[in-house]
Amino acid sequence: MESKNGESINMQLVNTQSPYKANNQSPENGPLRSDGTASPTTDSGESYDPHKHRNRPNPTTNAETLIHLLKGSLGTGILAMPNAFSNSGLVTGVIATILIGILCTYCLHVLVKSQYTLCKRLKVPILSYPMSMKYALEQGPPCIKWFAPYAPGVVDGFLIAYQLGICCVYIVFIATNIKQVADNYKLEANIQIHMLILLIPLTLINYIRNLKLLAPFSTLANIITFVGLAMILSYVFDDLPPLSDRQMFGSLRNFSLYFGTTLFALEAVGVIIALENNMKTPQNFGGYCGVLNIGMFVIVALYILVGFFGYVKYGDGSLGSITLNLPAGDVMAQSINIMFAIAIFITYALQGYVPVEIIWNTYLNHRIQKNKLLWEYVCRTLVTLLTFVLAIAIPRLGLFISLFGALCLSALGIAFPAIIEICVFWPDKFGPCWWIFVKNILLILFGIIGLVVGTFVSMVDIINSFSGP
Repeated sequence: MESKNGESINMQLVNTQSPYKANNQSPENGPLRSDGTASPTTDSGESYDPHKHRNRPNPTTNAETLIHLLKGSLGTGILAMPNAFSNSGLVTGVIATILIGILCTYCLHVLVKSQYTLCKRLKVPILSYPMSMKYALEQGPPCIKWFAPYAPGVVDGFLIAYQLGICCVYIVFIATNIKQVADNYKLEANIQIHMLILLIPLTLINYIRNLKLLAPFSTLANIITFVGLAMILSYVFDDLPPLSDRQMFGSLRNFSLYFGTTLFALEAVGVIIALENNMKTPQNFGGYCGVLNIGMFVIVALYILVGFFGYVKYGDGSLGSITLNLPAGDVMAQSINIMFAIAIFITYALQGYVPVEIIWNTYLNHRIQKNKLLWEYVCRTLVTLLTFVLAIAIPRLGLFISLFGALCLSALGIAFPAIIEICVFWPDKFGPCWWIFVKNILLILFGIIGLVVGTFVSMVDIINSFSGP
């Protein structure tokens, strides 16, 4: 996710250090400015409005936020939707995508509102996702308060795992698309060789510490993505088979793969929270006609369009990316493969920036006293190498997407927001019959089931895929 002024909207909030100093300064001592320094105020807890105390250097308008939201969701996830529909069937896929879209959107609303309540209560303008979990648990049921000090590390762990997973998916995606084009010109090589060729360029692009330098390239990547999607749809709508040739309903087992892929595609909790926190008018983010609802409506509609008709076109042969289903001999198809490979290569720097920022700024920077720049580059190199090794080990694009979607986003996008809301409303603000509490317990159970079942099925299929041809 990028902006013309900062290029670091992507997860900038997620990576934020605790706004309270290391000496356990109490948040009640006074609100903090966005740079983390104390700012005196006479506001009471009830009258304090966090939105009015934010001091973002380059805030975005409603339209800019909506554009960023759309751009950040039209990548490898949407290209994997035909494969997701092949696991769910047409009818199940349409209904389930709508329901998952509603679920993801609702959980994001829950998280944003809970963060606002926490900020208001603690008199701070902004809180990162990990620190929101920490301070929520401190105010929650006594039986879970003990976990509060460990909560930021757990959330950071899921965020790092998810972002590393995205980077792994990107490496596999780039190498697979390049291989398809190269094979057509008799430049055949193993997929691992193509990944190895990418290692040095990926390492170098991950060395970029100031993402402003990527601004023109990111703009190019976004243009390429939209043009490429239009070109793909021209293939999809050409001579569509009848709907009767496709399954209307998939198997229960394969639905878990569909769930992981769709969640990976739709859920971008860190990016969306960062966008909300960077808005000039964050009060317009929520609401029935707010930026989030409008953006998610468009995204879900596009995902259903590509997933439904992509599956109708290619059936059970739908691959982990629809670009791989295009006729390899067509020059236009080859250009689409190369275009998306370039776009995703550029985006790798943005996604790789996130785990580096979390690992370096939160856990390493304050512990290293000498040669900090050198060690930061070592950290960036190791992150790239880790994603490279994982991509080499599991070059199964569709299963990779399902695995990380189920593993990380079931927790980050569904279970954790529900836990935070329970703690924020504890002990007596759950409404009639404690319906808010019951609703959140159901969301937590759903997230846990999605995590366990989706991860298990994805891992089993990854293992089984290595025993096949």
